[in-house]
Amino acid sequence: MSSVHIVNQKNRTPGQVSFDRNELRILLNEYSRRVAAGEWRDYAIDFCKDRAVFSVFRHAAEHPLYSIEKFPKKGNRPERYAVSRGPQKLKQGQNLMDVLGAIKRRPKLVAIR
Repeated sequence: MSSVHIVNQKNRTPGQVSFDRNELRILLNEYSRRVAAGEWRDYAIDFCKDRAVFSVFRHAAEHPLYSIEKFPKKGNRPERYAVSRGPQKLKQGQNLMDVLGAIKRRPKLVAIR
């Protein structure tokens, strides 16, 4: 499993967007469930001036399977989150849990014998 460096207020670059402790808890809980199910294997976190990105990978050498982005408040626009798969945005909104609903496992049909 990868390690994570949590940026706190002391070593944070001015204007840099980051995930807070609760957001990281939500993201890492989902990540650990998917690792246990054998679906995901690695993750990366990027902090930029215009967004923070939590990317998950099936294999470390691949492009991200999903990217969860956090966009800061801007003017009177509230903080936003988005989930993307490659260039396609699957869902965006103001609540991280709602946005993560776009990648929650769908129920599978099971044959009864």
